Amino acid sequence: MAAPSLSPATNTLPGWRDPAPLLAAALSHWRASQQPLWIFGYASLLWKREFEAVDMREACVAGWHRAFRMRSRVNRGSVDCPGLVFALMAGGSCVGRVYRVRTGAEREVLQALWEREMPTGVYDPRWLSCRTPEGRVSALAFTLPHRHPSHTGRLSDAALLEIFQRARGRYGSTLEYLAQTAAQLAQMGIRDAEVQRLMRLAEQVAPATAPTPHRADGV
Repeated sequence: MAAPSLSPATNTLPGWRDPAPLLAAALSHWRASQQPLWIFGYASLLWKREFEAVDMREACVAGWHRAFRMRSRVNRGSVDCPGLVFALMAGGSCVGRVYRVRTGAEREVLQALWEREMPTGVYDPRWLSCRTPEGRVSALAFTLPHRHPSHTGRLSDAALLEIFQRARGRYGSTLEYLAQTAAQLAQMGIRDAEVQRLMRLAEQVAPATAPTPHRADGV
């Protein structure tokens, strides 16, 4: 399925970087490693993967955490009303899932991921050591530096509520994105206290469409 067209031109947005060299670097690193291609998912890749995975495992990365602090001016918001999405940021730890890409499909999968996740070159793609029940794997993850213009820092509850009410982009609203991520984490038995807090706040906007995730054990 083709991605919806981007408007306005992405190269006018704050912090824009040409995604092509970043993709080339990721492909080069993967080839040099001579290892299977693994992808680490911590938010939408948990519930909307859009590529075939020949193996998937719950995984934990140390030194990085899931943070709802990245402006989205394309996928979940607009230039006039930026939304929010999760990013992987330095500090703490994060439990998600790793996916091994089918041999021979690596280039196709990375190109599709870049179209979806990197239209503005916002993320710093990194290869992170992920602990899984079957041992460690090195996986590609999309991280955000604190210095990036799209990093919001801590937002007030009033600011978050306004975003939940108004922000919508080419893939839907910020509120829908948050609710889907929270539901998937709950289904996987992953307890994320900040995600649960955000969901309780979101209930003030749309209690019928933003259910509080069930309590679950885990990191």
